[in-house]
Amino acid sequence: MNPASTPWPLPFWIAHRGAGRLAPENTLAAFRAGAGFGYQAFECDLKLSRDGVPFLLHDDDLDRTSSGHGPAGALDWSQLSRLDAGGWHSLHHAGEPIASLEAIAAFLIANQLAINIELKPNPGQARQTGEVLGREVTRLWKGQRLRPVFSSFQPEALEGLRSSAPDERRALLLDQHRDSWLTEAQALGCCAVITNYRLMDRARIETLHAAGMRALVYTVNDEATAQRLRADGLDGLITDAVDRLDPAR
Repeated sequence: MNPASTPWPLPFWIAHRGAGRLAPENTLAAFRAGAGFGYQAFECDLKLSRDGVPFLLHDDDLDRTSSGHGPAGALDWSQLSRLDAGGWHSLHHAGEPIASLEAIAAFLIANQLAINIELKPNPGQARQTGEVLGREVTRLWKGQRLRPVFSSFQPEALEGLRSSAPDERRALLLDQHRDSWLTEAQALGCCAVITNYRLMDRARIETLHAAGMRALVYTVNDEATAQRLRADGLDGLITDAVDRLDPAR
C-alpha cells in the first residue's frame, strides 16, 4: 500500500509512550490512559526478544521498568511476557505485562487509533529489527488504511524496515543538529523528521515543508511551547502531559 494513497495518520497531539507518566510507559495500561484523555495517537518504543518477537520497551535493560534484570534481548518472549512491567510505577499497576506489538496493534486497530513506532534496537540489531518489524506490520495491519509511522535515530534500522516494507512511512529522529540531517532523511526516503523540540524552529519547519516532509517534535510538556511551535507550522507534537494538554482544544 503506497503511503500516498492513504491519509497522513498522525494528528497534532501524540501521547509519549502511551500516557507514560500516568501509567507504566509502553504498556497497554498507558495506551488506555492516554485514550481516556482523548488522545487519538501514541508514540512507543520497540525492540526484539531473543527469539525475534517485537515488543515495547525503551531501555536496553529490563531493570528500570520491569521485574526483570539485564539485557532485554537476552530473553525469549515466553520469559519476557511473564515479567511485571507495572509494579515499578505503582501498586495499582502491579502485574501489568510487557506489551507485544501484536497486543498493541489489536488495541489500536479496534479503536482506530494512530501510532508512531520508534525502532529502539538492541545493540547490534538495528537492521534486523527494521526487517522483522516491516514483516510484522505488514501482517498485523493488513488491509488497514490507518497505518503506523516508523521512526528511529538509527538509519540502519530504517533501512531494514524499507527492505521488508518499502511502502510504510519512515521518519528520521534527531536529537542534535548535524549538517547532513536533511540529506540523510531524503536518502532514507523519509516522509518526516522528528526532532528534540529545542532544535525545531520556523526555518527548519519551512525547510522540511519545502522538501515535502512533515515536521514533528518530542517531548513538549508546556502549553506555551506547544502553541509557539504550532504557530510556526509544526505538524505534530509528542507529549507526556496528556492530563494537561487537551487534544480537543
